[in-house]
Amino acid sequence: MDLEGKIDAVVDDLRERDGVVVAFSGGVDSSVVAALARDALGDDAVACTAKSETLPAEELDDAKRVAEEIGIRHELVSFSELDNPDFVANDGERCYHCRTMRLGKMYETARDLGIGTVCDGTNASDPGEGHRPGLRAVKELEVFSPLLAHDITKEEVREIADRYGLSVADKPSMACLSSRIPTGLEVTEERLTRVEKAEQLLRTWGFSQFRVRDHDGLARIEVAEEELERALDADFVRAARDHLSEVGFDHVTLDLHGYATGSVSPANDTYGEDDAGDGEESEPLVADVFAQEYPVGEDD
Repeated sequence: MDLEGKIDAVVDDLRERDGVVVAFSGGVDSSVVAALARDALGDDAVACTAKSETLPAEELDDAKRVAEEIGIRHELVSFSELDNPDFVANDGERCYHCRTMRLGKMYETARDLGIGTVCDGTNASDPGEGHRPGLRAVKELEVFSPLLAHDITKEEVREIADRYGLSVADKPSMACLSSRIPTGLEVTEERLTRVEKAEQLLRTWGFSQFRVRDHDGLARIEVAEEELERALDADFVRAARDHLSEVGFDHVTLDLHGYATGSVSPANDTYGEDDAGDGEESEPLVADVFAQEYPVGEDD
């Protein structure tokens, strides 16, 4: 089936429902589902974003903006993953616990609105991308994934977003903040906060694909390979060292391997690097990746 046929099939499928609540992050996958649902159901399609400590403020602002761009009703709900000790422990199932809580909030919203279907942005490329405990939560909770159901791949998702004129068509995947904390280190509000503040600097400097990994007070900055030269600029180095020191890091490093999904999670697995709560990454030896280190508080 060509892409036009797949789009029609999704819209027809959604139109048969009394309404849908879309688990909405404002990334490209959930934005495409929201746009298709809006076409199919009009005001009976609702986008819902769950706000928590792991969602960067910029991402929440983006979700609000994109929902308005699509013209879909947008609901916000709040919860705290940090209330769940299984999530805080940060083992290999962290995404499962997070997604279970987050989707639970979607179902609460759907019940309040008298809607029987919750949708998410899982696409046909997702199941083959390594260890994905978040997808187990989607299956267990019987969330409907229209992109997956109609075999729409990530590449096709971006093409649909472009057809709809969505501003997020080329937006890089953005994992939740907890994905910056190596597996086995507890997820705490302090660590989440300093990661978020650290990454604000990279946004300010115009980097497009990046992470700041928090290795218990040692920051490892990852940027896309094509942006490494800019990250080595002396002015940026000084700004990063000073700013990350101010937000609570003891040392600041630049990973010369560049940005890679899965660089702080188990066994080279990639969990959920999608916009619905993407995230987890595999942990190499520190000595292998900290190719250049800038100790905070020392002279150049």
